[in-house]
Amino acid sequence: MTAPPDDCLARNEWLCGAYLTSRAEILRDAVLQHLQLTFLSVLIGLLLALPLAVAARRWRGAAAPVLGLTTVLYTIPSLAMFSLLLPVYGLSAALVVCGLVLYSLTLLVRNILAGLRAVPEETRRAARGMGYGPIRLLLAVELPLALPAAMAGLRIATVSAVSLVTIGAIVGYGGLGNLIYSGMNTYFKAQVLTASVLCVVIAVVADLLLLLAQRLLTPWTRERTP
Repeated sequence: MTAPPDDCLARNEWLCGAYLTSRAEILRDAVLQHLQLTFLSVLIGLLLALPLAVAARRWRGAAAPVLGLTTVLYTIPSLAMFSLLLPVYGLSAALVVCGLVLYSLTLLVRNILAGLRAVPEETRRAARGMGYGPIRLLLAVELPLALPAAMAGLRIATVSAVSLVTIGAIVGYGGLGNLIYSGMNTYFKAQVLTASVLCVVIAVVADLLLLLAQRLLTPWTRERTP
């Protein structure tokens, strides 16, 4: 009767320090790809959502089409979304980024629009009375006051993107999702658990950093202590 191996990798345990040390470079590359895909998709989504929300706020006729289209995009299952984009982008990182951008639009547009709509009309009138034009009014008054709602949407969109990046493993660009997918296929316990925990850590840290940024950018929303 042979004794069980001392190596936790050979025993295929869920918790294995040897996996962390022996696969450190693989884990680092996966984390970097995960962060890059998340950051790029959220950034592009924000750059697209901002003008869409402003247009929906300025022209009432644009609100329904913008919200309707972004809502429809959000209802498409992720696998179906990537399949629809496949003829355009092929098996590339751009396919994953585009899919995540489309998903983020619903969360970002709705929250930015809600923030803009919450700006008191008397505040707008006062700014116009001081000579503020449309652009200055938007940049100096409306967007700063809409920032709490916009940041809330950005936090949700970012955490959602961290999760959805893993689906990109089906085309080979899933960051930590690649490790989860291959680990599940081979029942590599330590790889599945480690990659999954790192996804959770990335999501939590990203949310905390955005929350901190929100508090720094919107000091007037903090509760005043007596």
